[in-house]
Amino acid sequence: MYVDSHCHLSLPELHDRIAELRREMAAAQVDRALCICTTLEEFERVHALAMAHDNFWCTVGVHPDNEGVQEPAVDDLVSRARLPRVVALGETGLDYYRLNGRSVEQMAWQRERFRVHIRAARASGLPLVVHTRSASQDTVALLREEGQGTVRGVFHCFTETREVARQALELGFDISFSGILTFRSAEELREVARFVPLDRCLIETDSPYLAPMPYRGKTNHPALVPYVAAGLAEVKGLPVADVARATSANFERLFGLPALCEES
Repeated sequence: MYVDSHCHLSLPELHDRIAELRREMAAAQVDRALCICTTLEEFERVHALAMAHDNFWCTVGVHPDNEGVQEPAVDDLVSRARLPRVVALGETGLDYYRLNGRSVEQMAWQRERFRVHIRAARASGLPLVVHTRSASQDTVALLREEGQGTVRGVFHCFTETREVARQALELGFDISFSGILTFRSAEELREVARFVPLDRCLIETDSPYLAPMPYRGKTNHPALVPYVAAGLAEVKGLPVADVARATSANFERLFGLPALCEES
């Protein structure tokens, strides 16, 4: 019924609990999950999760915040993107939230890393999972410049403005909402969610982070994604089952996966 389109099950908080988490997913009717890679060093562990479980898939990429890790080349990403159950590049993007005393100009290394991921998406034909924080103008500009109108994907854990959402949609990207949508302080984000067409929405946990209400502050996990769906359903004035169906279909379309009924 539900799909968690973005989770970090390779992290220590969750990786040693996979059997338990899968039982909780089944009880909560969370059918599938996309395991997100944030470094090349982490990729084998993320990929192993997808290979071991028939309702997990994974990505390959290097998060914009990660420093002191192996820097990806296009070939590094494309070769891994060809492996079974790898369905996207990322997460990638730009993050100027923690500059640590540096200027935006000094973040050129981050912009070059993002360019590499966009080029790999063009070469592989796979979508991008985009992270953007305090950097939306540059994020959109680089997608326009490097994507050449052929790259698609999703802006994950969306917290930007309606205008940024509009630009992302015009570029052919979907918008994914996390547990932040359920926070009392997130009325502006709920206005964005009202604006984004349902056929362009995904839902996610970004676990182990950002647990939705009423679990805010606790360790997040995929079985909590129905709370995000309920938050989106409330915003849209729709039954939660409609949101579950639509976001699952959007997940299948974006990542090139068969409908669940076709897999069984």
